[in-house]
Amino acid sequence: MKPFSGIHRKGSSQRVFNYRLSRPRRTVENIFGIASAVFRVLRKPMLLEPTKAELVVMTLAHLYNLLRNSSSALYTPGGIFDKEIDGTLVKGTYNTITNEAMSSLVPIRNIPRKSNEDAKLIREELAAYFQNEGRILWQVTYA
Repeated sequence: MKPFSGIHRKGSSQRVFNYRLSRPRRTVENIFGIASAVFRVLRKPMLLEPTKAELVVMTLAHLYNLLRNSSSALYTPGGIFDKEIDGTLVKGTYNTITNEAMSSLVPIRNIPRKSNEDAKLIREELAAYFQNEGRILWQVTYA
């Protein structure tokens, strides 16, 4: 899903939507970056059928969770994840670990395409939802 383009006023539905869209993405990037530092198989394209690749990734996720639960100081030491402090993004230390590891990945081509009307409608519905029943207390403060 694409964020709304441009700069939006604080508290606007577009700005809140963009914040709510980018926050989980950062979380996923944190986890993937750390997991790829531990499991080198994630650093390059998998030459597998999609169902097999999904099985490998799910197995690694379970294994990583097991390792974190048994040795959290080793696999997720303090300060490794990105975090927000008063709405400001503070980069975690995993960024220094993964920059070299990620250099072996093939960059994804950016293919410009216009969003279809269904995608725009869903984005508008989510933006409205985040302003109403899906609202969280701190979203306007940090968005």
